[in-house]
Amino acid sequence: MYNLIMEYRKDPLVNDNYYHVFSRSIAKYIVFNDEEDYTRFLELVNIYRYSNFDHKYSKFKELQISTQKEILSGLSKEKDLLVEILAYCFMPTHFHLVLKQTKENGISIYLGKVLNSYTRYFNAKHGRSGPLWASRFKNVLVGTDEQLLHLTRYIHLNPSSAGIVDSPYDWKYSSLNEYSGFPNICNFDDIIDLSIKEYKKFIIDRKDYQRNLSLIKGLLIDDYAG
Repeated sequence: MYNLIMEYRKDPLVNDNYYHVFSRSIAKYIVFNDEEDYTRFLELVNIYRYSNFDHKYSKFKELQISTQKEILSGLSKEKDLLVEILAYCFMPTHFHLVLKQTKENGISIYLGKVLNSYTRYFNAKHGRSGPLWASRFKNVLVGTDEQLLHLTRYIHLNPSSAGIVDSPYDWKYSSLNEYSGFPNICNFDDIIDLSIKEYKKFIIDRKDYQRNLSLIKGLLIDDYAG
């Protein structure tokens, strides 16, 4: 499966560019069933950003806490990043990420590690075998800061747009809480020039959202979005 994810892409992913990255499960299979699943995926999304983290995550979790802390302390905050994460949202059958590639082939290497590791975890937990994700991940280049801003709103609204929750702030498995003053893994300070209050107004202004959706229509990977 790793070789499938690492196939040469028609449009090479370029360093210092931002991409909307998306992957769906096979046949819309529910791949996030409970908080444990969502938490595990977030942990993988977080730690595999680092090119010098070369452990199987399942083995890492078995180490003593002191050893885990020692390994984590050796991870650079910048120079060893494969990608920077601007935004994310995990849904029951798929996920969205907005990533900046910082090393050659960084996004492909990163997604290969994340998706393969989660598949091994999920299959072991649920007693299944075989692939979990539908073919390769999809990606679209994001051209401007304005598009990036509106794309984060689209992604953060995904759970409420799909009718899973009434308010996007009720969904725990997106980066919206990070935009609300609880930073964790996202790096958006250079892109999102809005206060917490201004960004919340931007999120909940549905009329403005519908009016500006055309700005990012080409970024939504139409066959897969939603």
